Amino acid sequence: MVNRKLYAVYIMTNKYNTVLYIGVTNNILRRVYEHKNKQVEGFTSKYNTTKLVYYEFFEDVEFAINREKYLKNMLRRKKDSLITNFNHDWKDLYSSLLV
Repeated sequence: MVNRKLYAVYIMTNKYNTVLYIGVTNNILRRVYEHKNKQVEGFTSKYNTTKLVYYEFFEDVEFAINREKYLKNMLRRKKDSLITNFNHDWKDLYSSLLV
């Protein structure tokens, strides 16, 4: 079987779900771990966005980047709806990726 590379577009939030961070990565486990442990300077550490609430996987990096841009330009209420439909209670999904 051929190994295929997957790219993830993900959304993180803080404890109170008041801010959203949207990113793209080729290793979602590593990247979310970095956010959770404040190894990434900038927005996520400043606003304590440590909860993974949404993700999608893509095989094409350009498609993933375009999806990230699209999500970033969505209205907040549409982002909230997207997250709620995927993860009704806005639970931290990081541990579910470790299985």
